[in-house]
Amino acid sequence: MKKLLTVSLLGLAVAAASSAHARDYDSVRIGVDVPYEPMEYRTAEGELTGFDIDLGNALCERIGVTCEWVEQEWDGIIPGLMSRNYDAIMSSMTINDERRQQVLFSDPYITMPSAWFAPSSLDISEANEETLAGKTIGVQRGTLQDNYVTDNFSSVADISRYSTADDMVLDMEAQRLDIVFLDFPIGQSTLLDSEEAEYVVVGERISEPKEYFGEGFGIAFRQRDEALAEQFNEALAELQEDGTYDEIYARYFGEE
Repeated sequence: MKKLLTVSLLGLAVAAASSAHARDYDSVRIGVDVPYEPMEYRTAEGELTGFDIDLGNALCERIGVTCEWVEQEWDGIIPGLMSRNYDAIMSSMTINDERRQQVLFSDPYITMPSAWFAPSSLDISEANEETLAGKTIGVQRGTLQDNYVTDNFSSVADISRYSTADDMVLDMEAQRLDIVFLDFPIGQSTLLDSEEAEYVVVGERISEPKEYFGEGFGIAFRQRDEALAEQFNEALAELQEDGTYDEIYARYFGEE
C-alpha cells in the first residue's frame, strides 16, 4: 500500500510538471538579431520586418498568441534564451548537432545556402586554399560560417570576426577585407544590391557538408518546452498547407 501511494504521488508530480511545461501562453517572446535583410530588419520608418518576422507573426496568429520581438545580438542569443529573456529564438538559426546540445529546435522552416562575396576587382572564380592564401576573410563571430572558415582556411588566410554583419560590410566597403562569407540572402541584400560598389558572388553557393551547414533554419526553444515547440510545428505545417507560407516566401524571395 505504501509503495502504491508513492507511485501515485510520483505520477501526480510528473503530470503536474508536464502541465506546467505545456502551459498556455498569451504572448510568446521571440529573440531576434537585427538587422539582417531580408530575414529581419527595420524599415526606414523603424518598423521591424523581414521573412522571419512575417512568418513568426503568422505562426503566432495561427497558434492564437501575440508575438513580442526582443532584439538581442547574436553572440548572446542562446544565453538570453537560457536566462528566460525570451521564450524562443527565430533569427535565421541553422539547425545543427552542436546547438541541439543546448536548445530544442522546431522543424526546419527554410534552407539557405552560404556564399562568398567579394569586390569584382578581386578577380577570382572560386574560393579555395590557393585563391584565399594571404587574403583577409570577414565572418560574423559565432556563426556556422565562422566555424567553416576557421577550420578550413585559418592556416592560409587572416580571419576577421565581427559582432554584426553591418560592421563587416562597412570594413568591406573600406577595403579592409578582401572577401566575406555570409548567408546568401544577407550577402545579396547588403552587398550585391549595394549602390556603393560592385560586388560579386565567388564560386557556387555552399550548403555542404551538413556538419557545418546543418539542416536549414529552425526556431529554438529551451529543451523542456516541448509543448510550445510542437504548437509551432503544427502551425508551420498548417501555413505550408494553406499557402500562407508561400505568400510570405514570395514577398522576400520571389516565386521560385
